[in-house]
Amino acid sequence: MNQQSGNGHEIVIRVQNLVTRFDYTVIHDDLNLDVRKGEILGVVGGSGAGKSVLLKIIIGLLKPSSGTVEINGQAQAGLTSDELAAERRRWGVLFQDGALFSALTVAQNIQVPLREHFNLSQNLMDEIAALKISMVGLSPEAGAKYPSDLSGGMRKRAGLARALALDPALLLLDEPTAGLDPIGAADFDRLIVELKEALGLTVFLVTHDLDTLHAVCDRIAVLVDKRVIVVGTIADLLEYNHPWVEEYFKGPRARAANISVA
Repeated sequence: MNQQSGNGHEIVIRVQNLVTRFDYTVIHDDLNLDVRKGEILGVVGGSGAGKSVLLKIIIGLLKPSSGTVEINGQAQAGLTSDELAAERRRWGVLFQDGALFSALTVAQNIQVPLREHFNLSQNLMDEIAALKISMVGLSPEAGAKYPSDLSGGMRKRAGLARALALDPALLLLDEPTAGLDPIGAADFDRLIVELKEALGLTVFLVTHDLDTLHAVCDRIAVLVDKRVIVVGTIADLLEYNHPWVEEYFKGPRARAANISVA
């Protein structure tokens, strides 16, 4: 059963008292974060702040030193392997550059999670792959291509199509516009918003791209000094008194991204 925050929002992801250490290096120290159902939450922070590590902990690729991660009200550490597999069918993940299997075509990449979780006919998997390819704005011909045949933007879209293969309710994106030119990044931003609205997704988005934050995020979590120091809209963050936040959201790059600074 999903939890609710104090103001009545349904919580899809809840991270509490998270501590992450690699040998003697502390990445997260008492990190807390809630992700609300139906929102696009952006996570920002400086290089090495632990943004991508946080995403990997949420999806179970890394284990924290202490603390808890709950998804849809379920503590992930307490699930059996079968329960965890069932829970993961409800998530879609897009890693940087798509993380596609180079020896598989785009269609075959999309079919990987279908083969992992279901026993479907090849015809049905081909139909699902074609639907997901269309959904992310790729041409039907892209399905037969290999990742090496694709541009960076096309690989991102192909990776997103695979993330959507199981019709997830939760989508986690790691630097989705990194490496894209401004036009390609803006197109990808619009695609994320359109898919979120059409499919009713909850989106957890790690990024450093101010344009993406401005264009797609309902709220933004700032990861600084090993923890989330503030969560809010851009308007909220413009009023927040912290050196890193002020430099990031009021500096020249912020103005270039059309963030209004008083």
